[in-house]
Amino acid sequence: MLHYRPSDHSTARLGVVVAKKLARRAVLRNFLKRMAREHFRHARESLPRHDLILRLNAPVVGVSKSELRADMSSIFRRLPG
Repeated sequence: MLHYRPSDHSTARLGVVVAKKLARRAVLRNFLKRMAREHFRHARESLPRHDLILRLNAPVVGVSKSELRADMSSIFRRLPG
């Protein structure tokens, strides 16, 4: 799930929330945050100037890295303007 709000900063900014309830192990939570930050880093220039909060809203079970990347890409593409 992505929450966003227009910002006065020169580029987009990202915050990532991964609840312990959805990813019990710290290793998994940190991995998901690293993936999100890295994907954001590559897409940052093409994103509108918004403050973004990316929040995990379902447990991650049996999902591949490529599926996670595809999900993040589709979420960022849906941003307005």
